[in-house]
Amino acid sequence: MFIILTLALLPLGVVALFASLQSIHTADVERDGLLRLTAVQSARKLSAEFTADRAALRIVVAAFANGTADPNQCWRTTTFLGSRADGLSDFAIHARDGRLLCGHALPASDAVAANARFSGPEAQLLPQAKLLALRVISPDRNVVAIRYYGRAHMEDVADPATALQNRRLTLVQGDQRLTISNAALAGPGRLREVEAPVGLGGIALIMAVREPPATIFRSLSLLLPLLMWFAAAAVGWYVVNRLLIRPLVDLRRAVADYQPGQVLRPLARTRTPAAEIAALGDTFREISEDVASHEAEMAESLDQQKRLTREVHHRVKNNLQIIASLINLHARAATEPEAIDAYASIQRRVDALSVVHRNHFADSEQHRGINIRSLISELAASLRGTAPAQARHFAIQIDCVELQISQDVAVPVAFLLTELFELAMLADPAAGMHISVRPDEDGSRAMLTVLSPALRADLVSPHLHDRFDRVLLGLSRQLRAPLDRDEEAGGFAIAIPIIAQPTDQARL
Repeated sequence: MFIILTLALLPLGVVALFASLQSIHTADVERDGLLRLTAVQSARKLSAEFTADRAALRIVVAAFANGTADPNQCWRTTTFLGSRADGLSDFAIHARDGRLLCGHALPASDAVAANARFSGPEAQLLPQAKLLALRVISPDRNVVAIRYYGRAHMEDVADPATALQNRRLTLVQGDQRLTISNAALAGPGRLREVEAPVGLGGIALIMAVREPPATIFRSLSLLLPLLMWFAAAAVGWYVVNRLLIRPLVDLRRAVADYQPGQVLRPLARTRTPAAEIAALGDTFREISEDVASHEAEMAESLDQQKRLTREVHHRVKNNLQIIASLINLHARAATEPEAIDAYASIQRRVDALSVVHRNHFADSEQHRGINIRSLISELAASLRGTAPAQARHFAIQIDCVELQISQDVAVPVAFLLTELFELAMLADPAAGMHISVRPDEDGSRAMLTVLSPALRADLVSPHLHDRFDRVLLGLSRQLRAPLDRDEEAGGFAIAIPIIAQPTDQARL
């Protein structure tokens, strides 16, 4: 429907548009012709004024040059020129020696300079004085007459017979310009200028007019065919959109916003006469009802699985606590120092595993990894609590950001820290330990560093080669990274994989 209406009305709209453009072009051509005719008419009136005054001044200049001027010659010239200029007579006749023979001299700032009276073109623009000077020199070049025209007089002379509104008249002579009308042409609309020669001294008259701005009616007359074509196409598009496209858009939006478990009713607020679209909406509703039913069943099964997993975690935690309690009971019953130390060593490792399990159980509901900062903090507290009396003041400093690690990494990390703690405690119970964890640049691994004066080579060598060396090597293999050792400073470092970048830079 939209394509048929558009193609049927487009030729008529194009024909009407071209007719409007041709009418506007014809009006523009007529306006340009009228402006050019008016400019030529004004230039001819100025030329006639200058020619008449020049003829009168030529007679007077010849009389003064020949010495035949009578006493009333100057008065008659003043009266003649004043009658042509509405009572104003600005002219001066000078001899070669500078004497004023007739008329009156203008101020030096406005008049032609004394050394330039006998040189220059017949007509000369004086933009600074806002005057035009007409020069007539006697045949013997001993007398010169200069007639001065003001802007108001020239505007009256050049006033065209056709009363153009908002016109501006400007005289141009080379680079010199003199505006003789004060019409303001600022505002909207295109500025049109026409130039016509005056005929004296290369002076030309430029007439400028500001065309009226395009009104809304002119724009409507030009765009009416296109508006009609667009309106017809829009009506067809509205019908198609209302009956077909909008129901399809609503159906697509409802399907895009669909979440599993919801019942989809895409056309509940839309009415369409298209039976196919309505049937498609009913099909989506039936499918969503089936999916919602299956989602409810799966949610119930998942909830049962979570309860079962929580029960398993709880029983494992209780079993670890029972084992730790049994070890503690046996340790109390032992009398040999070696047996007591052995029980304490076993209990520390069971406690380390219990700490890992508790942290894994706490974060398993959110499907996150184990927070290594919480793990190390709880493990440090447990190790200090099970330390012998001579190592109760063994200080453990922790500098660790919040990182997430998996349980497969947490278990060897906990055992590694336990082994290093016990190794340092055996070497020097009065020393302390510093544990730090920092992520690397790519954020996939973190560096675990354990530093203690008690882990220097000269202190731990007797204990390290007994059993700790093999245990530490096995734990580093589980972490799939080499365990670097600084024998002089007493430090161990190993890279461990992490799950997430640090989210909190707070230090413990």
